[in-house]
Amino acid sequence: VCDETVAEITENLDSLQGVSIKQSSLRVYNDAEYFASIIGYIGKASQEELDALNEGGGSYKLNDIVGKAGIEQYMEAELQGTKGYQIIYVDNMGNVLEVEKEVQPESGNDVYLTIDRDLQVAVYDIIEQRLAGILVSKIRNMKEYTAGANGSASDIVIPIYDVYYALIDNLVIDASDFAREDASELEKSVYQRMQSRLDAMIGQIMAELQSDHPTAYRDLSREMKNYMSYIVSDVLMGSSGVLMSSAIDREDPTYLAWTQEEVISLKEYLEYAISMNWVDVSGLEVESSYLSSEEIYAVLLDYISTELANDVDFQNMLYKYLILDDVVSGKEICLLLYEQGVLEYDEETVGRLQNNTYSAYNFMIDKISSLEITPAQLALEPCSAGCVIVDPVTGDTLADVSYPGYDNNRLTNTMDSAYYAELNRDKSSPLYSRATQEQTAPGSTFKPVVAAAALEEGVTTPSETIHATGVFTEAYGSPTCWIYNQYHGSHGSINMVEAIKVSCNYYFYEMGFRLGGGRTTGYSSDRALAVLAEYAGQFGLDATTGIEVPENEPHLSDTDGVRSSIGQGTHLFSVSQLARYAATIANRGTSYNLTLLNKLTDSEGNTIEEYSASVYNEMDIADTTWNVIQEGMHQVALDTDAFEGLDLSIAGKTGTAQQSKSHPNHALFMGYA
Repeated sequence: VCDETVAEITENLDSLQGVSIKQSSLRVYNDAEYFASIIGYIGKASQEELDALNEGGGSYKLNDIVGKAGIEQYMEAELQGTKGYQIIYVDNMGNVLEVEKEVQPESGNDVYLTIDRDLQVAVYDIIEQRLAGILVSKIRNMKEYTAGANGSASDIVIPIYDVYYALIDNLVIDASDFAREDASELEKSVYQRMQSRLDAMIGQIMAELQSDHPTAYRDLSREMKNYMSYIVSDVLMGSSGVLMSSAIDREDPTYLAWTQEEVISLKEYLEYAISMNWVDVSGLEVESSYLSSEEIYAVLLDYISTELANDVDFQNMLYKYLILDDVVSGKEICLLLYEQGVLEYDEETVGRLQNNTYSAYNFMIDKISSLEITPAQLALEPCSAGCVIVDPVTGDTLADVSYPGYDNNRLTNTMDSAYYAELNRDKSSPLYSRATQEQTAPGSTFKPVVAAAALEEGVTTPSETIHATGVFTEAYGSPTCWIYNQYHGSHGSINMVEAIKVSCNYYFYEMGFRLGGGRTTGYSSDRALAVLAEYAGQFGLDATTGIEVPENEPHLSDTDGVRSSIGQGTHLFSVSQLARYAATIANRGTSYNLTLLNKLTDSEGNTIEEYSASVYNEMDIADTTWNVIQEGMHQVALDTDAFEGLDLSIAGKTGTAQQSKSHPNHALFMGYA
């Protein structure tokens, strides 16, 4: 309440029984989306949190406000402060007669971070701009993209119809609002079309499930396949647990015929599941516990029909096909962005859309380019990225960026439960840190580790040249170099500096082969993997970095020493772990436990403690080895125009981590300047 209200209540306390004025504070975060993944948020403690805090010597009580995530949680004991209290006597009307004792609360300490605020903000904005640029470069004015038999991940494009649907699928346009009484005419019209499609599709699904000659899954249309899969995975095996996952025999021939061979229908699979007692009848509305298999199946069909009719996610699936069939047009999707306030109303633009002088395709390209529609909102690939910037001299973390971010103001103090649920539904996963939690294969960024191992183990020298043919025939499957895959070419005779510069896979296959014994004692993949793990560990890639926010454990490859030498195999690292590794290269051998903490002061600004990064490992390798690695990475930077005009000496290494032919590759870059 305002000061005037406080004054008026205070003046009339004698006539306001049970009323008092109390002050409290609210935590407010500036630049929320940029820093939420680092700072976290606060809220009422759960019983589990209370138990953990009090085990550590705390005196927390129910309803106390505590750090729930990030630095708020990590530094809870220092930030909390001390509660004050009063011992008072009151009369039977609640009026205070006497204050026997009063202890003032004490402010908690202040935590200063190593983060450079301007750098953090700039990196976040650059990431968003770059992702939008990639999306725009990949969007095509087409309905669907189907990968060719010999297609690669780099061929993948994004049909504009996927963009239209993404706005509904990721709840940017809220389809549940279409049914409101005060919905616009357009919203009501779209909702009616969806209801018509819903009734028709449920009818088709029920007809298929009741047919005497049901269609095998593999012979269904792609749309119907999606619906049948959804019925099993979400309607029956979701939270309801009607089809009991724990009871299913994954080796059963009928189960395999449904899930892998796809040669039977959903009807046949469900009838078999009932006969095998994989269906929990107690989860269905039945009048008797003694039902025949036919009766259980009939009840199951009623359950499926009812669930689909009321399932919001199923209805959202229908919009994909309504859009693909042009029952709902791209123009209408664009107009709905204005109808629902996603975009600020612009009469001229709306008019151009309505009279077809501005195509829906061009509208979307323009709005993504201007970031009025962001990669995070679309949640298409790519929609996320992480970046960690470290001072290699001190181990201080200067930026720890996870895109997309979120507004931690809406989770702190009193949690906005609807917003929290929205974040958990969001397909771009904003609560998941792309800087410290998401892990990918490192791709070619791993090659400096292999270079260090090869030189230090004496399997090559800086001056030795290797004739890289493009196809490495010493390993099973004859893995190829990227230049062979793209151009059927090779890198010819190259030394290690040149191999780092051009990221020659063949060269590093050869190094992995030699580290495993190669032609000398006979190749052993396990031996190669052991040497790679030893040197990766020296660079700090065998452990979390020590950064004070949640970070997933790295994983060193345990299969295929040759392919692991180009960063494939089963290597998995976070961006923060690659940043520590890059910093170790930059400072020639000191691997730090990274830190976000700078200093701790009391509420008056007096320094209580200064923090600094501890050393994780000091590498003992030859200067000539560092010279080769650093020069190779310097050549990488010289070989691109990305750094032209900058008065800096720059070294770097790119990496491409493959997922599959149906998903784009992960792009990685590490470097120092």
